[in-house]
Amino acid sequence: MDKDKISFEDALRDLEEIVENLNDDELELEKAISAYEKGMELKKICEQRLKEAKLRIENIKEENETN
Repeated sequence: MDKDKISFEDALRDLEEIVENLNDDELELEKAISAYEKGMELKKICEQRLKEAKLRIENIKEENETN
């Protein structure tokens, strides 16, 4: 997974799929741990994308206020 290129939507979709799989009681322990680790990475990516979007919106607002 290329962290810099994955979109928010793709990361969120993958994260939702991992959550569904983790809710399945039949997942082997090692696979569950691996899925959890990947899920935490995806969570960070989603948070970063949201932070970037918020900053962009704030910049747009500031530009419009100065014009």
